[in-house]
This record gives sequence, structure tokens and C-alpha cells, in this order.
Amino acid sequence: MNIVGIIPARYASSRLPGKVLAEIAGKPMVQHVYEQARQARCLSEVIVATDDDRVCRAVADFGGRAEMTSPYHQSGTDRLAEVVSRIEADLIVNIQGDEPLLDPSVIEAAVAPFFSEPGLRMSTVATPIRELAEHLSDSVVKVVLDRKGFALYFSRCPIPYFRLDSPSPWPQESRRQHPASQLWPLKHIGLYVYTRDTLMWFASLEPTPLEKTEKLEQLRALENGCPIRVVTVDYSPIGVDTPEDLERVRKLLGGEG
Repeated sequence: MNIVGIIPARYASSRLPGKVLAEIAGKPMVQHVYEQARQARCLSEVIVATDDDRVCRAVADFGGRAEMTSPYHQSGTDRLAEVVSRIEADLIVNIQGDEPLLDPSVIEAAVAPFFSEPGLRMSTVATPIRELAEHLSDSVVKVVLDRKGFALYFSRCPIPYFRLDSPSPWPQESRRQHPASQLWPLKHIGLYVYTRDTLMWFASLEPTPLEKTEKLEQLRALENGCPIRVVTVDYSPIGVDTPEDLERVRKLLGGEG
């Protein structure tokens, strides 16, 4: 099976412009992401999809492959679809360009169900939420699953809601596991795997009401009847959205930028 990882790398980030080229331990961030993705044994190839010549040149400088795309795409998924329209691939992995500490095993975990579950169209990953602040934060996307591991819904709200038998409030320091159901809330991690046909179909759809309400693109798939398989992993990514995030990652990777 030909499985291609694609990293959407838009230069014009609203909160941290040019972050994909931000230097971390002597390398641009996109190179860290690329090198981590290349370690995933399931991937035949990794491509950076960008709309900026500076990113394209940076990728060429470290020996990677970049594909130029239209600057008018509204999402990373649209950027992926343009690249996929001109390459051969059975499965496509959408890899976030702002996670330089990406664990390659997470890519492998997301791809694995396609080898054992016939007819699968799309998958993603999630991890248990351990802290109250994450469960309540609207910047942390939550997902709830059915008994077979498929997404029922994604939300910025704290789903599932923890209804307790006791009227006392949930202790701030307690684990986020419901005492009766033993269920952990799940944080969605924005890495996706699609069949080629599913990606092209998805990119052709108009944004849907729930997608526009929650500002979550994956709801478009659910609203149009596409099941999303969710693999639970023990991994919580560190994304780079702010200057503070960037400094944190620089320290973790042993460079000051």
C-alpha cells in the first residue's frame, strides 16, 4: 500500500507568522516535523505542501520534497487535496506542521486500522485527558466514541459531561476518570489518515453547520455520514502556536533558536 504523509506548511500564521521556518536547535521547525515523520515505517514518502517560496526553498535545502500550492486555500485539507490530485497514493496522512516533537509511532497507530478493518475511510487519534483544566478548556478539542472506536462527536465543550451521584464539586486535584463508568475524557489530536477517494470527496464538500459552529473541520465528515475511526494513544503533542510555545520547544530540543 502506498501511504504518503503530507505536511501542510502555510507561512502566514495569524498568531506566529513564519512559524514553520522558526529556528529550533539549528533547524527550521518544518525540518523537525519532516524528519520525525520520515521515521514512521508505514510511510512511503513525506511531502511538504506550502504556498510560499521561502518554505519551498527551506525544504529543498535540507533535502526534502515540497509541493507548491495555491495561496487561496481555506484549510490544510484543501492544500492536501491539491497535492494529492497530482500524485499516486492509496492513503494520505495529514501531519500538522507545528509539532516538531511529533512521535512517529502515532502515525503508525493511526494507519494501523486500515490493514485490519475493511472499508475504513478515515482515522484520527486521541489521548486520555488527565487534568481538569484540559477537560474544561475550549482550546482543547474533545471526542466521544462509540463501542467500536468510531467518533460520535467532536467538541470544544467538556464532553462527556461528568454527572456525579454526589452533589459535591469534582476535586481539582483528582484524576479525570469518571468514578462510576471508569471512562476517561479524550483529547483529540489533529492527525488524520484518509483514503485517496475520501480526501478528495471531503475537500469537495461545503463547510457544514456544526463545523462552522464549533470551528472544527472534522465535523464536516461526520455531518456527511463518513465514519471516523479514532485510535487512542498515550501521547499528548506539544504544538507551537505562540512565542511562548516556541521557546518551550526550543528548550526541550536543546537549542535557544
